[in-house]
Formats: sequence, structure tokens, C-alpha cells
Amino acid sequence: MNLSKSKVLFMAAATGLVVANLYYCQPLIVLIANEFQIDEAKAGTITYLTQAGYALGLFFMVPLGDKLERKKQISITTLCASIALVIAAVSQNFLMLQLASLLIGIASIVPQLILPMAASLSSVEQRGRVIGTVMSGLLIGILVSRTVSGFVGIWLGWRGMFWIAAVVCFLLALIIQKSFPINSAQFKGTYKQLYRSLFVLIKEQPVLREATWLNSLSFAQFGAFWTTMVLLLSQEPFEYNSATIGLFGLVGACGAFAAPLVGKLGDRGDSRKIIGLGLLMMIASFVVFYFSSTSVVGLIIGIILIDLGLQTIHVSNQTRIYALLPEARNRLNTVFMAFSFLGTAVGSAFGLYLWKYFGWDGVSLGAIFLGFIALGIYIKSAKKK
Repeated sequence: MNLSKSKVLFMAAATGLVVANLYYCQPLIVLIANEFQIDEAKAGTITYLTQAGYALGLFFMVPLGDKLERKKQISITTLCASIALVIAAVSQNFLMLQLASLLIGIASIVPQLILPMAASLSSVEQRGRVIGTVMSGLLIGILVSRTVSGFVGIWLGWRGMFWIAAVVCFLLALIIQKSFPINSAQFKGTYKQLYRSLFVLIKEQPVLREATWLNSLSFAQFGAFWTTMVLLLSQEPFEYNSATIGLFGLVGACGAFAAPLVGKLGDRGDSRKIIGLGLLMMIASFVVFYFSSTSVVGLIIGIILIDLGLQTIHVSNQTRIYALLPEARNRLNTVFMAFSFLGTAVGSAFGLYLWKYFGWDGVSLGAIFLGFIALGIYIKSAKKK
């Protein structure tokens, strides 16, 4: 079966609009800190609570896509995301906002339900390009969300951004219910067997283990950078407001357009080869960041490198795991993405810790260290083949 171009583009758009929920809070950290009269590092905890919630949602909800009808699951989950965003918008204290952030993460796993659905509805020859296109939507959503959030924060305050996102998700849930094709699952076992099979997949699939490790470490670097960059740009010599900080997300959006090309290379069987290039780009980006604590040009170059690197690694790994067991795509995606976003959460917390005690240089060196661990795993796995 071949998906029409319009269907693929809508799936990409839906993916980007929902995943954006995870990142709206980042440029708003300073505004939130000011309202609740807390320090910026504490306000920053909502960034990794959102990512942690996403990891929880991935682990407990995405596997159900191999057992439940996918369109219904996607539309209901999108509606739940809308409700969680409303809770954030009306939060009366920071604890309530932290809880809402966790719920936003849990309910924003829709992209990881759409991706296996897109893979199952596409032909083998088309699959890499479809995944790459949908992934473009995801990365554009991640990066542009920061720009949108920064401007809305200045215009309507941080609560305004959550209200807008809630309305978007509500409308999106209605459109998904009407436009997505019915996509029945293939798993016929019990829920207990479904979740137990996750650990069987980890044990029996070495490609899944390698891809998950590489993605988790790369996402940790990504999370460490984007969480602490907000703090760097809000202080001297920059002293930028949330709108200006959000503009840096547009720089990274150019990396999203590389996804279809990466997916096309994956269709030719080159997925693993180009992962090494992505790992090197991630390391190089933080070398640039290390020397760019006062340079806008340096930061822009580094952002382009980190986003191109992450896109290369992620799309290539995702293409590889979707080729393993067609009947288990949601569960494969659960393992792969749950640990990836757990990596983002840990990386964000790691970055905030390094920022607090060692500043920007510490963040850059810590991320370089993570990059070399990933490169070591990649080289070691290649020797086993």
C-alpha cells in the first residue's frame, strides 16, 4: 500500500503540532520564574518533567498501538493532551504547573503513534521516505515551537501559549478522527503478554539495543543544549527576551529538511553508515559551542550542526528498527523512543546541573563526553558485525 502525498504531509503536520507541546515551555522559563518568584534553574525543572512524562507515556501507551485500533487511540490521546495543556494554563502554583508538565508529556506521545501507523500503511520501497517526511514534521515542530512560544510569551504571557496549544490539540483531535484511515492492530495476545514482549524484544534484537543507546545519548546532548541555551542567552552579554531566544529555533529548523534525504538513503540500505557521520556532527557542534559563549554566529553554526546530526542519527535508526518486525512496530518504537526521551530528560537535568556549577563550558564539555560514549558504542558494535 502507498500513502498519498497529502496524507503523509498531514501526518507530518499533526506530528509537529503535537510534539511542539513538549518544547513550548523552554523559552518561557524566565517568565515562569518571575511569576512564581523562583530561581530560573528551579523553573527549568518543568523541561525535564515534560520529557520524563513523555518517556512514561511512550512506555505505557505506545505499545497499545499494536493491540488497539490506531486512529481511535491517536484522536483520544490528542484530546487528553488538550486537557493537560488547559491545566498548565490555569496553574495557580508552581507545583501544579510541574504536575501539568508531566501530564503534557504523557499525553503528547501522539507522534510515536503516528510514525508506526505511517510505516504500516506504506510500502517497503516508500517507507524510508515516508518516515523521513513525518520526521521532518516532528523536528520542525520541536524547533519552531520555541520561536512561536517566545513571541507568544512576550505578547500574551506564558499562560497564553498553553491556551493556544490546548485549542490546537482539540481541533487536531477532531480532524484526525475524520481524516486518518482506520488501521487495525495485529497483536492478539493479552496486555500482560504485550508489555512482557517489550523486554523480549530488547533481549533478542541487537539492532534495537544499539539504535536505542545511540539515540538516547544523542537526545541527552540535544536536551542539555536547548535547556541551558535559554539561560545563556538571557544573561550578559546577550540579555535576550523570550521572543529573541525563540528565534534561534528557526536556525535549527533547516536541519528538518534533511530528513527525507536521510530516509531516502535508508531505503538504499545506507542507514547505519550515515549514523557515524551524525555522531561526529553532534560532537563537533559542542566543540563550536564551547568557543561560542559570547558569539551569536558561533551559536548559529553549532545549532545547525546539532540539528543536522540529531536528524541523521534519529531517522536512520528509526528506519532500521522499523525493518525488524512489522507486527511489532509500536513496541519497537516504544523501546526506542521511551529511552530516547528519557535520555532527553536526563540530559536536560545533567545540563542544568553543569550550568549551575560549571557554567556554559561545563555544559559543552559534558555533552562532548556523552558524544564520545555514543561514538564508542557505535565503533564497538561495528566490530561485532
